[in-house]
Amino acid sequence: MTRTPASNPHKIVRIGGASGFWGDSMLGAPQLVNSGLIDYLVFDYLAETTMAIMAAVRTKKPEMGYATDFVDIAMKSVLPEVMRRGIKVVANAGGMNPQGCADALQALAQSQGLAPKIAVVEGDDISALLPALREAGTRDMFRDEPLPDKVLSANAYLGAIPIARALHEGADIVITGRGVDSAVTLGPLIHEFGWTAQDYNALAGGSLAGHIIECGCQATGGLHTDWQDVPNWPNIGYPIVDCASDGSFEVHKAPGTGGVILRAAVAEQLLYEIGDPGAYLLPDVHCDFRQVQIEQLNAERVRVSGAQGHAPSPFYKVSATTMNGFRCTGSMLIVGIDAAAKARRTGEAILTRTRMILKDMGMPDFSSATVELLGAETLYGPHARAQAAREVMVRVIVNHPMKQALEIFAREISPSGTSWSPGTTGPGGGRPSASPHIKPFAFLVDKSRVNVQMRMGEQVWPVAVEAPHDASPVHVATLPEPQPWQDQGEEQVEVPLIRLAWARSGDKGDISNIGLIARRPEWLPLLWNRVTPEVVKAYFAHLVQGRVERFHLPGIDAMNLVMHEALDGGGPASSRNDPLGKGMGQMLLDLPVRVPRSVAQQL
Repeated sequence: MTRTPASNPHKIVRIGGASGFWGDSMLGAPQLVNSGLIDYLVFDYLAETTMAIMAAVRTKKPEMGYATDFVDIAMKSVLPEVMRRGIKVVANAGGMNPQGCADALQALAQSQGLAPKIAVVEGDDISALLPALREAGTRDMFRDEPLPDKVLSANAYLGAIPIARALHEGADIVITGRGVDSAVTLGPLIHEFGWTAQDYNALAGGSLAGHIIECGCQATGGLHTDWQDVPNWPNIGYPIVDCASDGSFEVHKAPGTGGVILRAAVAEQLLYEIGDPGAYLLPDVHCDFRQVQIEQLNAERVRVSGAQGHAPSPFYKVSATTMNGFRCTGSMLIVGIDAAAKARRTGEAILTRTRMILKDMGMPDFSSATVELLGAETLYGPHARAQAAREVMVRVIVNHPMKQALEIFAREISPSGTSWSPGTTGPGGGRPSASPHIKPFAFLVDKSRVNVQMRMGEQVWPVAVEAPHDASPVHVATLPEPQPWQDQGEEQVEVPLIRLAWARSGDKGDISNIGLIARRPEWLPLLWNRVTPEVVKAYFAHLVQGRVERFHLPGIDAMNLVMHEALDGGGPASSRNDPLGKGMGQMLLDLPVRVPRSVAQQL
């Protein structure tokens, strides 16, 4: 049973999300700090692809492997004002090298005449456990492949407890390595409200607050379906959450900034990459977001409440990276009549010629080879409408165990400019180069085997993380499906799905996730009837190799579609130009849906 947090019920903790990924705008941190509206400034830099990049960088430069932007750009611009205002900072900028990040930040602070207390959370690197895990038969949780002999990195997704401990010990800035994205927000809330490990509903609400702001401006109109209605993109506001002790919160932004604060935009972000909304599993809590309520308070604020929590799993998820040979991507621009046909023939000719050369030299064939036509809607497959395009980029992606083979491939791209199709030109940038092909590998590890600690200066504190002994999954109550839709014998007309719903899509490895929110609550039964897993599977048959699941979120009149084996391996393993499934929601919104004429007249 969840205990009520022993904290001031009227206390509000204000947290601003300044970064959604490594490479986000330098605008976020100064905007939030200068607003005067935050107590905490948090940064989320890490994704599976980002960790793979950091792993590759650190193989060449051991002192690197962290998000350099955090130090060189974000904190350089705001550190004096952060210290003056007493704002605490939490960032997972440490990546593969949290101590290296802290050392760089300490040097910056000293150069500015400042002395912040910087804490580092350690323990996510579990490389030392790999021999024992390999011996125990550890396998990838999605592909069921055995743990490879050579692993570049292996990092557990830690939770928020170590961050809370660092703040308790007086840290001004907390730097972590790999953790769940929402932990940078949940940690401050645990610290401020005194939540215990059993305050499951509050922990779920705090985790949801972190999930809403973890992708920066996606909560304030970024990637919103109705993008035309989002003003002032250049100065879009970064999100702020005002959090209460019960786990509820309000979303807003600095006055005068661009973007929007809309129920629909926040609902899109709630659905972003959550998989089963009744089983959003985090290290600190098992979250159930199915009955979350999102209320538009006014033009400037949205209230979010109703997250439910249960005991977490006794396991951490681990994201590992392995070498899978080398990759090279080359491209040529084709202009003129029948550009798509010329571009496809060009891509196939490059592959055929290179294969001839490799065979003559006694080298094996490519591990994989992909030809995509940018501008001709390759990703749309049978639904493409741009075959008459007169400007097409042919993109050829190849993998090979030998770097030398890809160097040959790279040389054989440019000759297409004088040998084959009229209207062929290069995109600039010179000859492409081969790079290591990093493959992600995911598995579970018992929390008891992971030693988590917090370091500040010369002091080190071990951090005990409570873990349930029962490894059985939590069984949450089954919710009823929407009421059956009745057509009442009306004439049916076709409309695109975008007229009926908002959508947001993203990835989890090789899984693509599309959330659909009904534009009107009364339309959810219609959507449930028309946009079935079978319909979605058929629509994406050229991309999705696995099953399609569907989940109901009655709290926000929405459904979540989870498509397995949908992204050609996903992340750095994928050869697609959309390896993260960012465009799949937009593609689905083009789906023709038959609706009664009375509904069509309301659109």
